[in-house]
Amino acid sequence: MIDRPLYLDKLMSWKDKDTIKVITGIRRCGKSKILESFAEKLKAQGVSEKQIIQLNFEEMGDEQITDAKTLHDRIDAQLKANKNKMTYIMLDEIQKIPEWEKVVASLRLRKNADLYLTGSNAYMLSSELATFLSGRYVEIKMLPLSFKEFLTFHKFPENMSLERRLALYTKFGGMPSLKDFNFDEGQSYEILDGIYNTVLVKDVTSRAKTTNTATLEKIIHFLADNISNISSTNNITNALYSAKSIESKNNAYVEGCISLLEKAFIFYPIRRYDIKGKEYLRSLEKYYIVDSGLRYRILGRVSDNGRILENIVYFELLRRGYNVAIGKYDDKEIDFIATKQDEKLYIQVNDKMDRTKTIERELGSLQQIRDSFPKMVLTNDELAVGSTEDGIRIVSLVEWLTQD
Repeated sequence: MIDRPLYLDKLMSWKDKDTIKVITGIRRCGKSKILESFAEKLKAQGVSEKQIIQLNFEEMGDEQITDAKTLHDRIDAQLKANKNKMTYIMLDEIQKIPEWEKVVASLRLRKNADLYLTGSNAYMLSSELATFLSGRYVEIKMLPLSFKEFLTFHKFPENMSLERRLALYTKFGGMPSLKDFNFDEGQSYEILDGIYNTVLVKDVTSRAKTTNTATLEKIIHFLADNISNISSTNNITNALYSAKSIESKNNAYVEGCISLLEKAFIFYPIRRYDIKGKEYLRSLEKYYIVDSGLRYRILGRVSDNGRILENIVYFELLRRGYNVAIGKYDDKEIDFIATKQDEKLYIQVNDKMDRTKTIERELGSLQQIRDSFPKMVLTNDELAVGSTEDGIRIVSLVEWLTQD
């Protein structure tokens, strides 16, 4: 088992605290495995197996637990047997149990219970859960492998360059379950197809039983094909209607479908921020897809490398704990404004800076911003790396993605 320190360290930092740990993220991104790693680390620290309860409600062995009372009684019996010893309760895909929130809220009151939950749909963190738990939970948002993790999960020829490895990551993405297939085109595509269909059935259409799956897939295809493009629900609806992908201009229907996709952690919206006006804009945003491999499955091709790299940078910023927005300054756009406490970064992403107009566009947007926060261009063009006279850094994307 390969550890993922980013998430394992977070779990360890919350260990034994009176807070429910909720791990969320798209299916097959590694939530179950991180709980297994956490359990193994607890055992290595001297915690006995009797003090660890692990239930996965998508595994056949745990399917006999179908209601809240059975779940509560099973855990309660072990808590009593352990007396005052801390018991670590790990409930995987807990949203499958009706009224699970009541069980969790009750268990939280037990002094020897430390709770860890996972779920593949944002509905589990609905207002109802917040009411039951009275804010006593922390959400750990899990994503597919970062490029740095990707390098540790897979085996590569020693002479393969980092740039070539990034190209593989760009195409196949970071789903951990691809680990054993050595980038075989057919097998990798089948694994990605299985993940995609499972998410579509279990986490999207199951939440809206009247949703037309064919139309929903057309919306998915459109969003995947337009990652990093500025859009609005109205623009998306009009484009789909013009392409005869939907039968009528129904903004509410399209918006509802997009909301389902967001809650299943497939697409992430990002808002626009007016740097000059110092406010978020109410219209027009972008969407990014959680994994470039899933985009490959949806579109059946790899194209627009610059936009895929922008997609990769967006999720890397989220992993590093930044709040991220699109920047607008007059008529110019900054790919990302990344903020964290008192820290702020302005970032442009570019594949190749081999044309004068490209360089002027990327640097010009940053040069208009007059504050003292760092500004950088992340690029695949190694020959362009350096700094400008006004302090804008041009940084190797591969090096940035692999830095500590």
